[in-house]
Amino acid sequence: MTRSRLAVTTLFAVLGLTACERGETTGDARPGSSSAISSRIEMAVTADGFVPSQARVHVGQPVTLVVTRKEPRTCVTDIVIKDYGISKPLPLGEPVTLTFTPTAPGPIRYACAMNMVAGELVAE
Repeated sequence: MTRSRLAVTTLFAVLGLTACERGETTGDARPGSSSAISSRIEMAVTADGFVPSQARVHVGQPVTLVVTRKEPRTCVTDIVIKDYGISKPLPLGEPVTLTFTPTAPGPIRYACAMNMVAGELVAE
C-alpha cells in the first residue's frame, strides 16, 4: 500500500472510531438533524431558540437531552416537556441533562416555560 493510501485509510478509521465513541449514527444523516435518530441529543439555546429545533428518537428507548443556554437575553430559562411532566431550569452556560423514555410514536413538544419558544422530538 502506498503512503498516501495508507494515510487516507488511517484517517477514515480514526474518524469512524471517533464517531462511534460519541454515539453518532452513520449514513448520510448528520447527528442531531431531523433525519438522524439519536438517544443523546446536545442542544443549545441561542438567539434562534432551541438548536436543533427538531430531532428523531426511538419509542421505548431512553433519550438524553443535554441543553446549554448560551443566550442571556431570552425567555428560554427553563425547558418544559409537558407530556412527560418535565420542567428544568436552564442556567446560563451550564449544561442541563434530562433523560426520559418516549412511550408512543409521534411528536414530543418541548418549550420554554411561557410556551413561546419550542421545538420537537419525533418519536418513531
